[in-house]
Amino acid sequence: MPRTRIGAAKKRKNKRILKSVKGYRGPSGRQLRLAKEASVRAGARATADRKLRKRDFRRLWITRLSAACKSSDISYSHFINGLKKANINLNRKMLSEIAIDDPAAFKKIVEEAKAAL
Repeated sequence: MPRTRIGAAKKRKNKRILKSVKGYRGPSGRQLRLAKEASVRAGARATADRKLRKRDFRRLWITRLSAACKSSDISYSHFINGLKKANINLNRKMLSEIAIDDPAAFKKIVEEAKAAL
């Protein structure tokens, strides 16, 4: 019985790799060896950057909250401590949205936090 050759399967695999790097600049978008390396690196960066995105958004919310707290004459750390003591369970994302969209409600939350301190 003659041996089978992997021509069709290999061609499908190579086409899949080249399709995944479509649009990359230079030879890494056309040459198979460089395309494989670029694809692996891109996958690694994508995984790492999904983690970094969460970190970046948390930094943004804290910065917004800090600015909003300064206008209410309280530091960010005292504000968060007051929220914990007042048993107000709002995350930083929601607090920053409230600070942007409804400053009056945020002032009330700040007063509650100050009273708990």
